[in-house]
Amino acid sequence: MENITFRELIESDYKLLQKWLTADFVKKWCFKSINWTYDEIIKMFTYIKESKNDSFTVLCGKNKIGYIQKSSSKDDSEYFNLLQIDGNAADIGLMFIGEIDYIHKGLGSIIIKKFLKEIIFKDIGIDKCIICPEPKNSIAIKSYEKAGFKYIKTTQIPEENEPFYVMEILRDEI
Repeated sequence: MENITFRELIESDYKLLQKWLTADFVKKWCFKSINWTYDEIIKMFTYIKESKNDSFTVLCGKNKIGYIQKSSSKDDSEYFNLLQIDGNAADIGLMFIGEIDYIHKGLGSIIIKKFLKEIIFKDIGIDKCIICPEPKNSIAIKSYEKAGFKYIKTTQIPEENEPFYVMEILRDEI
């Protein structure tokens, strides 16, 4: 079950994203207030792509099981400034396992570790990576801790309803 790979998100994945984002176990933590019609998926993921975020489908073997996204302070300095994160940083902005048969199997930390090694820190200009789970999502937090992330602060961003629980891992901690 640990044959995890990443493939760039393509438009033919959008129907699957719609299925995942409307599943109760994903919707509980990701974009709770959005009604994920197919048009909303197109709008959101077109915006993500245009904003220089890198989006990936997570595969376990040949099975598409989830989604993961990367941004960097070089491309999205406003977000990192709002969080008061300095230096050359990356962010795992969104990550979820969308297939019910793959949740609660310990794959979260495996996906994160592999993503850090193969995608985030492959960029030699990145010194650290942050991830901001919902403060009440203890399962995600434990998974990120298992991958090596450490809590650094909880902060509130203007115009956001939920506080950001900011976790960080440094390049040399991988």
